[in-house]
Amino acid sequence: MLYTGKGDDGTTKDFVSKPGERKSKASCQTEALGALDEFNSFLGLVKVKSAGIDWQVGGKTPPEIIHWLQNCLFIVQAEVAGADKHLDAGKVAELEKYTDEIEEMLPPIKTFFISGGTELAALFDIARTLARKAERRVVAGSVRDEFKAMNETLAFLNRLSSLLYALARLTNHKGGIKEEPPRY
Repeated sequence: MLYTGKGDDGTTKDFVSKPGERKSKASCQTEALGALDEFNSFLGLVKVKSAGIDWQVGGKTPPEIIHWLQNCLFIVQAEVAGADKHLDAGKVAELEKYTDEIEEMLPPIKTFFISGGTELAALFDIARTLARKAERRVVAGSVRDEFKAMNETLAFLNRLSSLLYALARLTNHKGGIKEEPPRY
């Protein structure tokens, strides 16, 4: 069954809820889970749109990197929901490895750039903003003690937007698109 009706009163439960215990769907925890789900779902679209890319980073194509990110986000979602699941430092290191490798392929950053260029680069930029929103929601819930996000999780979420920004830049670079700085 796809619905239970139990949340019709605006409440939900998590992995650590006691029998009969419910919490508001307006809680920081529920907001964080929603932002993570929104971001993960959008990454699914980016993965589909990047299916024809043949270049690699760290031995993986963009769809493979995105799929790996999605699996990591499911671990983060489980952690936020109270399950005994956590990212390890190796996931943060792998994320940094991809970002560092991409950075070596690109000209240095001297300014902000206007999003766009190719459709895929624009999608990576939207994913970057969704990653930052999810990060803010997880941090808010963690600092308000609604749940405890591990240091590795916070580091992973912080680095994630950098990888997506790097992927957007690389996608434009590979597509022959010149980055355009804003005119203030």
